Amino acid sequence: MALSESGGSFTQGNLFRHVSVMSFTSSIGLMAIFAVDLIDIVFISMLGREELAAAAGYASALMFFASAVNIGLSIAAGALVARAEGERNRTDAREYATSTAVIAVATGLFLPLLMLPFLDVLLALLGASGAAAEMATGYLWIILPTTFLSGLSMVAVAVLRAYGDARGAMYPALLGAGVNLVFDPILIFAVGLGLEGAAVATVLARLATAVLAVTLAVARYQAFARPRPQCVARDFKDAAGIALPAVLGTVATPLGTAIVTREMAKYGTDAVAAMAVINRIVPVVFSVVLALSGAIGPIFGQNFGAGRMDRVYETFFDGLKFLALYVVGMSALLFVLRAPIADMFNANGDMRALLYLYLGPLALGSFFNGAIFVANASFNNLGHPGYSTGVNWARHTIGTWPFVVAFGAIWGAQGVLAGQAIGGAVFAAVAAWLALRVIEAPCRDPLAAHYTCPDQRMQVISNRSQR
Repeated sequence: MALSESGGSFTQGNLFRHVSVMSFTSSIGLMAIFAVDLIDIVFISMLGREELAAAAGYASALMFFASAVNIGLSIAAGALVARAEGERNRTDAREYATSTAVIAVATGLFLPLLMLPFLDVLLALLGASGAAAEMATGYLWIILPTTFLSGLSMVAVAVLRAYGDARGAMYPALLGAGVNLVFDPILIFAVGLGLEGAAVATVLARLATAVLAVTLAVARYQAFARPRPQCVARDFKDAAGIALPAVLGTVATPLGTAIVTREMAKYGTDAVAAMAVINRIVPVVFSVVLALSGAIGPIFGQNFGAGRMDRVYETFFDGLKFLALYVVGMSALLFVLRAPIADMFNANGDMRALLYLYLGPLALGSFFNGAIFVANASFNNLGHPGYSTGVNWARHTIGTWPFVVAFGAIWGAQGVLAGQAIGGAVFAAVAAWLALRVIEAPCRDPLAAHYTCPDQRMQVISNRSQR
């Protein structure tokens, strides 16, 4: 699927098909990662020591912040490369990819130097103590130094997506998941390394993912050039301008989850258990929704770079159309399977009632989360990444806490779930309105004559039909 120097693949062809292919291929890689994470915990739990699972949980909480930085840099790489590719400027695309990769590697080397000397303090802030804290420390000393590998692979995968290579972007995640799955039982049980074996398996998976991602990007698109300090310095501002808001926006998500979990805790262990099950179902069943922002971003970026605002506009609505079809289909499936799913988790009483509520009408609320992801992709790729940060923080604070508290007071634990969904609907509407304003902005600018706008496109179609 290699592209020629003449331009990006998303500036022509059926946009709904582009959205569908990019979303499904991106979700396969995500689903593989989530599945391996779940299997990882299962293997660790089989060792029969509760503190091991707790240690893995504490370590994951600290690793999230390093991952958030890498996610932000990958969003920046994808946006900058896709925009340059849409402008048919392969030189800029290559330099942006190289500069962002260098920044990711440098950041990935610096963060462990910053965190490792203070692991005791950081883990204590999370509530870790005793054997669990000691085990988490050993786990992190193995994994954190390879943060640069994770950052490099994320950037390389984002670059592959920016060139429109949906399948190529999927393969590194599948390889990493496969390596982790093979080495986990060998190192944990056969070699007897326990939790540290799981850490080594993750390091091997990161190495395999990075090697394949970079190899594909270079072999197919010559996507990276020899790093030059002056280019990295020049591109740092552009990359940071997208990455920093994306990092801040990513950090907002666990805050919203914490708010909902805290409100659920008021209604007993059954309510918290139901919330934990829902939080495990969502990433697997709705992985396509979670992948949508990264998948649709290059489509926005290439067409924006090409000045095709008519296709940017169409991409936004095709993204929502695809999202609606997927969410309705999966929600119907969850509704049909709600009893077996509840039985699988031995859910009874309030826990079963809450699962039935989510697996019924409230699963449709994933549409609103997806709509926010589509809007955020437009902000990140059309030059307004700060809007993405604002929308995410608003959604996970004032779009969560007042709603879950108010509806919880009226309807108990079920109200907490309903309030979370209603808050999402409100901020999805706000995000969609703001995204349309951003998309239409160049078309309102009389100096931006190089853009093809929706009304201009419709006039061309009308003239052709008359002829």
